[in-house]
Amino acid sequence: MKVFRGLPNAESRERCALTIGNFDGVHRGHQTLLARARAAADARGLPLTVMTFEPHPREFFDPGSAPPRIALLRDKLEALAACGVDRVIVEHFGPSLAALSPDAFIDDMLVDGLHARWVLVGDDFRYGARRAGDFAALAAAGARHGFEVERMDTFADVNGARISSSAVRAALVSGDLGAAEQLLGRAYAMSGRVVHGKKLGRDLGFPTLNLHIAHKRPAIAGIFVVRVHGLAATPLPGVASMGLRPTVDDSGRFLLEVHVLDWSGDAYGKLVRIEFLQKLRDEERYIDLPTLIAAIGRDVAHARAWFDRSGTGATTATDRIR
Repeated sequence: MKVFRGLPNAESRERCALTIGNFDGVHRGHQTLLARARAAADARGLPLTVMTFEPHPREFFDPGSAPPRIALLRDKLEALAACGVDRVIVEHFGPSLAALSPDAFIDDMLVDGLHARWVLVGDDFRYGARRAGDFAALAAAGARHGFEVERMDTFADVNGARISSSAVRAALVSGDLGAAEQLLGRAYAMSGRVVHGKKLGRDLGFPTLNLHIAHKRPAIAGIFVVRVHGLAATPLPGVASMGLRPTVDDSGRFLLEVHVLDWSGDAYGKLVRIEFLQKLRDEERYIDLPTLIAAIGRDVAHARAWFDRSGTGATTATDRIR
């Protein structure tokens, strides 16, 4: 899959089948839409292109009310690749894009920028300044410019419940990882490169892998039982903290810290994926470091007990998780 930051240059442009959206989480509803787009692209002999936006448009217009993010960009791109997408356009959402009229959005982005020949959108799709463009306007533009337009209704589960990014966010915010997995069609996970931290975990007796979180409002926070992929041939058991570390840090930046049970080694720079299995508790501020150390010790014990109960036998990192 090719990824473009902004519209491709003239040499890289080609006619395409296109779908547009934020695709936060790439949940089962997104997957259904992408499967339809993949089939249409194949039938027309066109590459399947996705246009998505960074940051989320609501983060640009009103950061205080923007929804929490489900996925890091890396994870969104991996999920799109798994759905058979050929190209992704990550379009920067800033003042210039926000000011485009609906007609200019069609002309500049879809027609001249991407040479779209077939376009699929969701039933709530709006575009252009003040979200003035709707499906009827898009269909009329398609008739003028010679591209087909199709709309897909919201996807629902067998009980009729709408599958949406909002539903995934709600599940993650509440710590209901089982519900999130049902909506996503896969276990919830985050991936990234291990970076250097302040080495505080090592000083406290619980060394951690550190992953920076690029956005300010992740949908998930707290202390979790996790599996760590990317350090060994099989995933390793661990316990993770996703949060602001209020006892030791006042920067306001989110950090994902993962203590891998009974494992040691050099992980700096490695690409790892953290699979979230069970929420243990919310993040807390402690009065001193000894109290924090005691809490971490309890979290580690609870994580070991969880793995024992689950039947994986993963009480040490050398055990094979079945």
